Amino acid sequence: MNRQAKCKTPRRPPKKPSSNQKDPVGVYCRVRPLGVEDEECCIEVISSATIQLHAPEGFKTNRNGEYKETQYSFKKVFGVSISQIELFEHVAKPLVDDLIHGKNGLLFTYGVTGSGKTFTMTGSPGQGGLLPRSLDMIFNSIGPYQAKRYVFKTDDKNGMEVQNEVDALLERQRRENNSSIPKSSSSRQKLDPEIADMIKSEEAYKTEGVDEDSSYSVFVSYIEIYNNYIYDLLEENQEDAIKPKPPQSKTLREDQNHNMYVAGCMEVEVKSAEEAFQVFWRGQKKRKVANTRLNRESSRSHSVLIVKLAQAPLDADGDNILQDKNQVTVSQLCLVDLAGSERTGRTGAEGTRIREAGNINQSLLNLRTCIEILRENQLCGTNRMVPYRDSKVTHLFKNYFDGEGKVRMVVCVNPKADDYEETLLVMRFAELTQEVEVARPVDRPICGFTPGRRHRNQAFKEELSRKLDERGGPIDGDVPSVINSMVHCLPPLPSSELADPNDDITLPRLIEALHNRHRIRQMMIDEYNNAANRMKSMLQELDNNLISKENLIHEQNGKLVDKDKIIQNNKAEIERLEKRTKTQEHKIDILQKTTKIYEDDQRTLKYELETREQRLQREQSDKRRLEQRMQGVVTDTQYKWEKECDRRVNAMQLEMQNKLWVKDEKLKQLKAIVTESKTPGRPDPPPRQTQRQPQSQPQSQPQRQTQPQRPSREERLPAKRSASPSPVPTVTPVRPLHRRSRSAGGEKWVDHKPSSSLDLGTVLQPVIPNSIQVSTPSEKALSKCDRYVLTHQEVASDGEIQTQLIKGEVIKTRGGGQAVQFTDIETLKQELTTVPRRKRKSSEGTPANGDHTDGGWTDVETRCSAAVEMRAGSNLGPGYEHHGITKRRKP
Repeated sequence: MNRQAKCKTPRRPPKKPSSNQKDPVGVYCRVRPLGVEDEECCIEVISSATIQLHAPEGFKTNRNGEYKETQYSFKKVFGVSISQIELFEHVAKPLVDDLIHGKNGLLFTYGVTGSGKTFTMTGSPGQGGLLPRSLDMIFNSIGPYQAKRYVFKTDDKNGMEVQNEVDALLERQRRENNSSIPKSSSSRQKLDPEIADMIKSEEAYKTEGVDEDSSYSVFVSYIEIYNNYIYDLLEENQEDAIKPKPPQSKTLREDQNHNMYVAGCMEVEVKSAEEAFQVFWRGQKKRKVANTRLNRESSRSHSVLIVKLAQAPLDADGDNILQDKNQVTVSQLCLVDLAGSERTGRTGAEGTRIREAGNINQSLLNLRTCIEILRENQLCGTNRMVPYRDSKVTHLFKNYFDGEGKVRMVVCVNPKADDYEETLLVMRFAELTQEVEVARPVDRPICGFTPGRRHRNQAFKEELSRKLDERGGPIDGDVPSVINSMVHCLPPLPSSELADPNDDITLPRLIEALHNRHRIRQMMIDEYNNAANRMKSMLQELDNNLISKENLIHEQNGKLVDKDKIIQNNKAEIERLEKRTKTQEHKIDILQKTTKIYEDDQRTLKYELETREQRLQREQSDKRRLEQRMQGVVTDTQYKWEKECDRRVNAMQLEMQNKLWVKDEKLKQLKAIVTESKTPGRPDPPPRQTQRQPQSQPQSQPQRQTQPQRPSREERLPAKRSASPSPVPTVTPVRPLHRRSRSAGGEKWVDHKPSSSLDLGTVLQPVIPNSIQVSTPSEKALSKCDRYVLTHQEVASDGEIQTQLIKGEVIKTRGGGQAVQFTDIETLKQELTTVPRRKRKSSEGTPANGDHTDGGWTDVETRCSAAVEMRAGSNLGPGYEHHGITKRRKP
């Protein structure tokens, strides 16, 4: 099995060249009569091609506050008194002529909702619109030249095929056997009363110059574009009352000639105008209509009736259709009834109607955009892409604007003052459309057969039948059989071949045979003459009988004439009653439709009311839940703020107590200083020293020694300003969850010794391993260490220099910096042997044997619970804040 080789996508065939000549789009205007309830009119017909718009009262269009009148020109303006037949003669008749001559055409109505577009296109009983009159003119023109049904057959690709008469006959029989729908009748008596008597017989039109040497067939398809989806209105779906199926939307495709068509759309072959309009009305009943505030039966979709005319030339004999697909010409006429543009505020649309109105306005806006870009490309020479594909309406008819046929538009306007603003927009769009030019379609090629062959063939057949009738012989197919039978009655001729120039036998034998045949022929002529004479006598007798019978018939005809007059009078009365019945039935159907529309609206409103009630109940329940939730949130927030306020009040109270305590201590220290300055000898012990001094003290002491002792309450007070700088400024620290154990031995210290510190030369000096000595603390040094110590010197109350080691922890702040939390103060004090020492506090304790223990010197750190912290930006030295932190003893 050979594998097919891969190949590239075949190129499209070149498009048919269009004509260089262009025609502008024909735009016509029709003014609807003013309603009874409407009083003010805003449109005035100036001439046969111009109308003028007047702004209604209360509508100012100029800055000066004056009424502005605008005029618009059209190809022709039809006033309120123009009849339907006059409108058809100027607008649609040229398009039908072009259709029969093989050219395409597009006719659509455009306007505001309620402006009379559907009446212009369809009409009413007795006042047929453009559509029924176009169908009537088509069949009046091609009626005698129509092909039999199913001779032309669509190929589902926007093309047409030709079948011979045998295949067409089999197709007709198969369709009639399979179809469960009864065959439609063309009788006017069986038509729908809504479409009967659309056109009067005296208003019929006929195209001149129809090609008699061609056969024709008409196909009709009817679609609607609803919410930008295409639906086939002629498609017959099996109705299921339990579970009805929604209609399936159709797609647009492009054929081999780059023409757009609706794929899968049903095309019905029709043979009369009545049958075609019956098919149209069957689809019209499926079209989407609704009742709005502005129109009782407002179209909610764009409807398109496509009339295809297939024609093919006859063969050289003028009997049968030429079996060549390339010789088939297909032309089509599209009759479009566009839905009207509307404002939802005026129509009172809700729910589904709002969505329908939005899609209608969007498709009309896209049509306007395409027209504007076409106009700009033609006037300015630009090459902007026209957005045909943005809407199904413009995508379907893009070939017409590219030069595949004539385009005509009927702008319908309502002169009432309420539609003034919408009418202005319609007029501006019509003014733009008139400036767009469409290429003129080319004429179809002429086949090479001799014209008039159909007429000559019919004339030959009539003459042959007449002559055979005169001779009393058979007609048509019996002539050859009679001639053959007469030839066989004559004796056969002998062989006439001459083998020798001296042959004397062959020629005499041939002469004898010819004499016999002549004798037999003469006998046959005599018999024929005798038979003819007998036939003539019989015919004379029959003529006499016929004359007598004709006289009798003439007498009877006189009587029938009288009867016919009576019958005609009765028929006229019957027709009058039938028309009246049809009118009443039409009114009844309209009332039934209106009732159905009202019932549908009632159900829709009831459903919307129930939906809104349920929504309101849900919103109320949600509101109650939200109120409960917000009440809980308010309660929680109130509780949190109460706790926060209590905490802040307690903090403020604690801060104030600390400040008061500091002030008290300062006052006591000042009092002690004043008291000591008055006493010339050793100062008295502090008033808070309540414990006894030890009874025995060692006499031998070194001249100067440094001993650590726990600072008293006075010493923990802030001392006088000294030459040493202030401690490191701190901000509110972030307390760590835990601190590293001191037993690890990995702590690093910042040893802050000011440059103004004095070297006392004592034997006992504080030694801090693993430390960084600085004279001025910096952020870089603090970031590398875990602990901080400040060496602070000041003059004590006894005149000696007292050294304090203020210790703290370096912790990180929320801002990314470092802060110092002071946790301990160690005091180093020098004492002379001649200076009596101050009594120890009772809390230090003295052993009984008088020996000093190290507990008194090392327990200072464990009992210190004051932390020193300096506020940011302060110049007054460290302040004191009591944190009440229980200190841990070093291991």
